Amino acid sequence: MKISNKDFPLLFAFTFIISIHRISSAIDTITTLSDGETMVSSDGTFELGFFSPGNPNNRYVGIWYKRIKVMTVVWVANREVPLTNTSGLLKVINPGLLVLQNDTNGVIIWSSNTSRPVKTPVAKLLASGNLVVKDANDDDPENFLWESFNCPTDTLLPGMKFGWNFKTGHEVYLSSWKSKDDPASGDFTYHFDPTGYPQRVLKRGSYVTFKSGPSISGTRNLRKNPFYKYKVVLNKNEAYFTYEIHNKSIISRVTLSESGVSQRLTWVDTTQGWVGSITSATDNYDIYRLCGAYGSCNVASSPVCVCLDRFLPKDPDGWNKTNWSRGCVRRTPLNCTNGDAFLKYSGIKLPDTRYCRFNESMTLEECKVECLKNCSCMAYTNLNISTGGSGCLLWFEELVNIRKLSQDGQDIYIRMASSEQELKGRKREILEVSLSLLTGMVLLGLSLMLYLQKRKKSNHRQRIRGKLQHKHTGDHNDENHNESIELPLFDMHAIAKATDNFSISNKLGEGGFGPVYKGVLEEGQEIAVKRLSRTSHQGLVEFKNEVNCIAKLQHRNLVKLLGCCIHGEEKMLIYEYMPNRSLDLILFDLMGSALLDWPKRFHIINGIARGLMYLHQDSRLRVIHRDLKASNILLDSDMNPKISDFGMARIFGGNETEANTSRVVGTYGYMSPEYAMDGLFSVKSDVFSFGVLVLEIVTGKRNRGFSHRDHHHNLLGHAWMLYREGRSLELVDANLGISEYLSEVLRSIHVGLLCIQQCPEDRPSMSSLLFMLGNEGVLPQAKPPGFFTERDLFTAGSSTSTNAASSINQVTITLLEAR
Repeated sequence: MKISNKDFPLLFAFTFIISIHRISSAIDTITTLSDGETMVSSDGTFELGFFSPGNPNNRYVGIWYKRIKVMTVVWVANREVPLTNTSGLLKVINPGLLVLQNDTNGVIIWSSNTSRPVKTPVAKLLASGNLVVKDANDDDPENFLWESFNCPTDTLLPGMKFGWNFKTGHEVYLSSWKSKDDPASGDFTYHFDPTGYPQRVLKRGSYVTFKSGPSISGTRNLRKNPFYKYKVVLNKNEAYFTYEIHNKSIISRVTLSESGVSQRLTWVDTTQGWVGSITSATDNYDIYRLCGAYGSCNVASSPVCVCLDRFLPKDPDGWNKTNWSRGCVRRTPLNCTNGDAFLKYSGIKLPDTRYCRFNESMTLEECKVECLKNCSCMAYTNLNISTGGSGCLLWFEELVNIRKLSQDGQDIYIRMASSEQELKGRKREILEVSLSLLTGMVLLGLSLMLYLQKRKKSNHRQRIRGKLQHKHTGDHNDENHNESIELPLFDMHAIAKATDNFSISNKLGEGGFGPVYKGVLEEGQEIAVKRLSRTSHQGLVEFKNEVNCIAKLQHRNLVKLLGCCIHGEEKMLIYEYMPNRSLDLILFDLMGSALLDWPKRFHIINGIARGLMYLHQDSRLRVIHRDLKASNILLDSDMNPKISDFGMARIFGGNETEANTSRVVGTYGYMSPEYAMDGLFSVKSDVFSFGVLVLEIVTGKRNRGFSHRDHHHNLLGHAWMLYREGRSLELVDANLGISEYLSEVLRSIHVGLLCIQQCPEDRPSMSSLLFMLGNEGVLPQAKPPGFFTERDLFTAGSSTSTNAASSINQVTITLLEAR
């Protein structure tokens, strides 16, 4: 075809039109958009188009992050009524409505609303993620006809106003999806309630399940954050919460999940995905009014509801039956005419503020005077909670929704009968006088008491110094340390008396060594007695090894060996008694695990890590435990962990770092692959066991025997899969309230996965792990764990390579002295 000069203008126009059409799918302003096309915000952060979250036949119009490969939807237009084909058309029509219609039959599926007409209405996707309808020639936000920020779904984006416009009566709140595959409105809604004093409220239908109390109490009271700037606006026209991000390169959002959990999430990378902190959740301890008036909820106590000090259950019978809804009453009734007082209660989440009044200029003392003048005023506190500055918050109804906090607890002054304050003062005076009188007596009698105590110990325990000569037989790869060790010897008669002649009622448990008994010495000291079983050849080796190892070791996270008892064929080790027994008895118990909140679990993880670091590098010996497991972690009265049972331990000398043995001993589920398969052990073998322990502590589930409905992997494999998919939070024990500790929990899971990596050289040292646990920073990416496919090795019809692995595993099991 020959083109003449006169055809060039027409060709140019045609080419220009084609170019405009190609660019239209990437611009931020449209009047029409078909299924298959998208519009992108000017900075490339957000994209709008048609998508199917579950059923491919259901099509929705939504907004998502364009730069994140994992599709994360932040807003849905037609969430209640999906299109059932790909003939959807999103367009702007006069007088300024954005509508979604079925282009086949013209039926309108969804529509925005508008209050006034404009000449040239268009839809524009802003860089903030806000979809707006406006006049094409007017960019003033005050003149927008409609915006998606005023009708969010389950996501609060930076710059969005979360709350109320009193002039229009419109509320902006979050509504959960029905499920991960269905964006229709779910069971939960999340609100900013300005009644009384602003607080966040989570509802399931019309039922309130969570109230934050005055945790959002103006910009002055919100914690300073290097990444976010928070703002609360309270005036006659508006009441809302909003936030901005200092660094525009950070991608962050607040979401309400289909299970009723509100989270502030930040995108890290493709390996970690979305991480952040929980801002509200429907755990059993935050159910609104669970403990009634003046009842305090404490996850670490049993029962979980207790009356505040100087309060008694209003319904004692119901309270004993765990029906706490009627709450508590003052043990001394108020008498406003005769004068009341205020008592300070500390360390609590402040009560529901629905019936509160506030004054931002009052001092705390002025607040007290104001509350005292009004007999209906039940309590007061400083409005500016975080900094202790000015401001007054007053409660005018019974106090509900109180909870004990392990940190960030606040002070509140509750109205009480004046006699309660006088009683408190008299008790203090009596105590001070009594202490003064006793001080002189104690000082005078101290020397005599110490002398008598020392003499009594000498008489009743007949404690002498002896020497144990260790002669090792059997496997010459075991210890060759034959030096003499001085260790206190206990009299057999004293031990038999302490244990009530080894009564079955005093038996604590039994291991490969033999039975363990609780005992009480005459002077009252509680002990644990490990009694060597006469028929156990393994026990004799353990006895010699344990004395040789632990007698030389002293650390707060190792169980303390008090001495031993040798009487004929009887051989016993005497330890300090641990009131809370072993970790496994609490962690894997349905009721007991509820007592282990996250701070306690994290404290236990760190304590075990410190004990192992001492064994590996800080003690005068280099000791490899070889049998680290939950049952060998003992807990004292303060839940401090102490590593026990050194019968399997090996002592290294000089620059030794690893060894090999033909006698593989240990426990299924905790042994590293190189040890179980090849008998090769090192400090990295203990690191592997520590990683298994960390994951068990986080989940509250045993690695051995773990099962899941969706796969056949053990706990290690399950944790690894969730980590790869950015879903590590699903691993956490359901009993844990982790809203305040999310970064610690995620870091602990990551550390656990680093410990259980297949190759020993990839696993960090204990000193590195302690640093990782205690410091913020980027952690190395975890590699696949050992025994990841352990439970698939015995499946029928496997490949040749799988069968080979199976035979190796079967042979290995015959060598194990597993427990």
